[in-house]
Amino acid sequence: MKLFHIALAGFLGLAAFAGSAISAAATDLLTIQLKDGPVVIQLMPEVAPKHVAQIEALAKKGAYDNVVFHRVIDGFMAQTGDVQYGNTTKGYDAAKAGTGGSDLPNLPAEFSKVPFTRGVVGMARAQDPNSANSQFFIMFADGDFLNGQYTVVGKVVSGMELVDKIKRGEGQNGEVSNPDKMVKVTVSKK
Repeated sequence: MKLFHIALAGFLGLAAFAGSAISAAATDLLTIQLKDGPVVIQLMPEVAPKHVAQIEALAKKGAYDNVVFHRVIDGFMAQTGDVQYGNTTKGYDAAKAGTGGSDLPNLPAEFSKVPFTRGVVGMARAQDPNSANSQFFIMFADGDFLNGQYTVVGKVVSGMELVDKIKRGEGQNGEVSNPDKMVKVTVSKK
């Protein structure tokens, strides 16, 4: 009987360790420091592994730091991530912001059944579904019309009230004059 209790205790300890190891490895976080504070995004590598890996690689090398929110449409979304033309400290070009990408290759679409709801983060792309590169957007509101058309990469889990404060753009396309920017972008595991 004593041996059974020892074995049971060992099994429960191993199960608890394995459970905590799984949950520790399960959450990739992207933190965007805005002028008003941090926005934390839980990335979804299980949904879009190639897109998440590319975002993490760009964030780790500092490519997203000082990149503007070049397209912001009230009631819809805030778009950023043009590391080629949108960086206010490295070659910023307001006229071209939103047309560039990164030095990494474009990605094949990783569409999923995750719906575009408030706080969801999706990858921006051109007409070609396989043209996403570095740009992404954060939803201000639900956008069912995007479901199955754009790759979902994550969801805001903290700081959505700060996303709501991002300076809005003008006109139908939401171009922003004197735009807000991502001050610093980091990756961590929870």
